[in-house]
Amino acid sequence: MQAGAGDPAIVATVSMDPRFRSDVGVELVKASAGDSDVVWAARVSTAGEASIEAVHEDPERSAGLIRYLMRSRHGSPFEHSTFTFRVSAPIFVFREFMRHRTFSYNEESGRYRRLEPVFYVPDENRHLVQEGKAGAYNFVPGSAEQYKITREAIEHVCRTAYAAYEEMLEAGVAREVARAVLPVSTYSSMYATGNARAIMNFLSLRMSSPDATFPSFPQREIEMVAEQIEQIFAAHMPLTYASFCACGRVAP
Repeated sequence: MQAGAGDPAIVATVSMDPRFRSDVGVELVKASAGDSDVVWAARVSTAGEASIEAVHEDPERSAGLIRYLMRSRHGSPFEHSTFTFRVSAPIFVFREFMRHRTFSYNEESGRYRRLEPVFYVPDENRHLVQEGKAGAYNFVPGSAEQYKITREAIEHVCRTAYAAYEEMLEAGVAREVARAVLPVSTYSSMYATGNARAIMNFLSLRMSSPDATFPSFPQREIEMVAEQIEQIFAAHMPLTYASFCACGRVAP
């Protein structure tokens, strides 16, 4: 009997060509966040329920309070605002991101869905060569030959791995088993929700900045995520962000 267009066997054998990216994506899903959240949360200690009225007071006074809290590292008032991001990045970036246990995460599952053949490969803007030693090193650009070798090697491995993944799925092997052959350069997506204090901690560790009191040396790919999160954070909480930068990018 001839199979119809919706036959599961036909769907399972559709081969997909691998795609390669050099970017990451960060999208703001929702935010309940503003500098006023910091103000009323801080002033409840002295004004009680009337602290909510403080958000309408002199903006310069509010900015001064935020600077004081940041400088003195009184962190809890910064926990009353929330951001939810949708992040698209290679799996190895998520493994670093999820070390920040102050966020809440939900990631797409290779147990329940067929993973797309989308893989990360560095472009010429990604420095390839490490100089120095761990804790005191920097990266410099690679040669044309090094970029060529890197791209060709990654693309070859990813194509081979995804072909094996498809072969197992077509043979009836469970997704949760077949995914074991896929590399950590495979793109995944997740929702990450955190408050302003968590975000500042993330930025202090995952961004390299000459203004930082404590220098950080993040892997470039997670820094690309941090750069986009920083732009969103700065737009929603400009007074808090300015105080964060003025205080050496040290999270309160």
